[in-house]
Amino acid sequence: MPPQSLPCPASDWIGFLRQYGPIPRNDNMYDEVIQRTLERKKLQPITFETKYLNELLDNFRSASPKSVILTGTAGDGKTYYCREIWEEFGGSIADWQQDTKIHQLTLGDRQLVVVKDLSELTSDEKQSLLPQIATAITGENTPIVYLIAANDGQLVEAWAEADQNGGLEPVRQAIEDLLVGDLRESEGFKVKLYNLSRQNAAVLFPRILDAVLNHPGWGDCNQCAYQNQGCPIWQNKQRLEGTEASRTTRERLTDLLELCELNQRHLPVRQLLLLVANTLLGHPGAKDRLLTCRQVPGVISSETTSLASLYRNIFGENLPERRRESTEVFKVLHGFGIGVETNNQIDNILIFGADDPELQSPYTDLVLADSFYGANSKYQAQQRSYLEGDTSNGREAFLSVLQTQRQRLFFTIPTERITEMKLWDLTVFRYAGEYLNDLYRFLQEGKKIPKPIVSRLVRGLNRIFTGLLVSNQDELILATSGSYSQARISRVYEESVSVARKRGESVSVELDRIRRKPSLVVYLASESESEVKPIRFNLTLTRYEYLSRVAEGALPSSFSQECYEDVLAFKTQVFKQLAVRKLSEGENGDAEEAMNIRLLEVNSAGIASERTLEVYF
Repeated sequence: MPPQSLPCPASDWIGFLRQYGPIPRNDNMYDEVIQRTLERKKLQPITFETKYLNELLDNFRSASPKSVILTGTAGDGKTYYCREIWEEFGGSIADWQQDTKIHQLTLGDRQLVVVKDLSELTSDEKQSLLPQIATAITGENTPIVYLIAANDGQLVEAWAEADQNGGLEPVRQAIEDLLVGDLRESEGFKVKLYNLSRQNAAVLFPRILDAVLNHPGWGDCNQCAYQNQGCPIWQNKQRLEGTEASRTTRERLTDLLELCELNQRHLPVRQLLLLVANTLLGHPGAKDRLLTCRQVPGVISSETTSLASLYRNIFGENLPERRRESTEVFKVLHGFGIGVETNNQIDNILIFGADDPELQSPYTDLVLADSFYGANSKYQAQQRSYLEGDTSNGREAFLSVLQTQRQRLFFTIPTERITEMKLWDLTVFRYAGEYLNDLYRFLQEGKKIPKPIVSRLVRGLNRIFTGLLVSNQDELILATSGSYSQARISRVYEESVSVARKRGESVSVELDRIRRKPSLVVYLASESESEVKPIRFNLTLTRYEYLSRVAEGALPSSFSQECYEDVLAFKTQVFKQLAVRKLSEGENGDAEEAMNIRLLEVNSAGIASERTLEVYF
């Protein structure tokens, strides 16, 4: 029986999974649509461990519960938490799905009031409700506790609008302090604030992925003849699962999500579910660009299974450019430039590997070994046409295929060959692997950062601080143009800070205690001297890449201006604390008959040193 005539039963599970993909919908109805679909198709929900649910349930079960505000960006799970709490305490799902903005149920001797979305309330409703919430938060009305969901930007705005007479000022200020300070509670107020945007995507993603891949709905596929006949959905599932010996694809994707978080690009739960659904089902020729079971036979017979490659779908390549750019997860992942960026070694393997004896081994291992999404017959035909200079037979098509193959290699090059293949050259951030493994994870484990990394960062800072191609890396050079610290070229030497700890001075890389992210910290005095504060520079992935490239002599223009201004702002903060130190040490700027001006001189080795000039007046 030819493949296209094999029976292909439609799977309710695959149809349901499409609901999580990048299809048009009213986001305000997202949770409701998912719940109705589950009920209609009698499917088990996608469930995974969440960070705060048990903690929230314990609060409302306690003898003295506090009101709770759930905030964060759209898709962080506020509605999910509210619904789970509602059901746990006896609320019915039928009542929950009613078109009601505020729900109430009995909680022991108290009443629980759930506000599903503060932004959906009218101005008049907020004016009426927020003073009541304030009395519960201040402890004046203890029989009622509230559970409120609100997007972070709208939360403070709502309290400000309702506080026209100033009566809500203490509560409004307390909530704003919690939000700005990234705090959970404030003394004297009976409220807890959970910012769901602080959930780490790299922690949640493996849980979400396992929940989808292990869902019992996949049992439908065991009755499908296409499971072992080239179904791209099943192929994508197997590759995301990996094996006990190798889970390279999922691990590398998780690394990318970790780097997004470290680069201050938060991805909410909804976007992670969208990513998983699109990775499994994406195909540019399918309806809504997401495959259904009925479309699989046509994809196989038309030999377009390669277009369903999960390595393309991870970046939303199955979608029109406009929709891809408007979908946050694809916009963020696309920023890594994977597929566009490359190195000569990788491209030589992909293009010349079939004919070059020196490249035959890596070509066999990395390209020929994958006949499904790697060197299939179509790829090899396009490769031959390209090498033969046949411009009329798809030269541009082969260049597009090259981009797809680079994407595939990024997710499939074995861990032990990362250094050999220069894996991170396939991204915009060539120092990303080092940043993740030798900096961030070292800090998490309490290990000391390798000295070459700190030295390189200091060298990069010195080149920006002075505007000169200096190579000093054992001290941080502080220089100005005479009176202006932010001049592009600063030759007037002011001070230097020892990198190694010396008389309270040092430069180090540490894990921020609150944000749990890397920071470069300059100490101008021992911490016991409280008037001189340490100066912290949030070391995002982009800033790390910038400083590293500057230290190695390159100036990456794609993100240099923003980073340059950030570093100069950091320089200004260092000078402010330097002035505090000088003041505490009793230094003054009284005029003398002779004034010494110290200028920077750079020798042939790039080492800057000071040269003193005496100016008489």
